[in-house]
Amino acid sequence: MDMPDIRMLVPHAGPMVLLDRVISIDEESLCAEVTIRADSLFCGAEGVGTWVGIEYMAQAIAAHAGHAAFLCGEPVKIGFLLGSRRYACERPAFAVGSVLRVHVTRLLVAENGLGSFDCRIEDQGGVAATATVSVFLPANADEFLKGSVE
Repeated sequence: MDMPDIRMLVPHAGPMVLLDRVISIDEESLCAEVTIRADSLFCGAEGVGTWVGIEYMAQAIAAHAGHAAFLCGEPVKIGFLLGSRRYACERPAFAVGSVLRVHVTRLLVAENGLGSFDCRIEDQGGVAATATVSVFLPANADEFLKGSVE
C-alpha cells in the first residue's frame, strides 16, 4: 500500500510540517517518521528538545484525522491540541541524526469532536517519549472560533 504524503494530511505548510512521512496507517492508528537534522525546526546545539515531541505527536494525530477525511472525500480540517497527560521523556533532546517513529493510537473520539490518543516516540535507543494526548476536532473550526471569541 502506498502511503499518502504527510503534507496532504495535516493543516500545516512549509517548515511547520515537522514530520517527514507516514510509515503505516489504519482506522485506529498511525506511525510517522521524522529524521532530526541540523536544520530541523527547533534544532539547537544538543538537537531538538524533547518538549517538541508533543507537537510531533499532535501532528501524527492530525495526519490520522486528515487520512480519515481524505477517505471520506472531505478536506483536511483544523484541530486543536487540548493537552496531554503524563508526557514523559527519556532524553533531554532528540539528537541530530536520530530517526524517530511517532506512534499514535486512538483511545476514543466522541461525536462532539473530543478525542484521546495513546502516543509514543521511539528512536534507535527504544521508547523516547510517551503521553496520552487530548484533541478537539470541531465540525467547523471557523464557526467554533467565531463563537468562542464573541
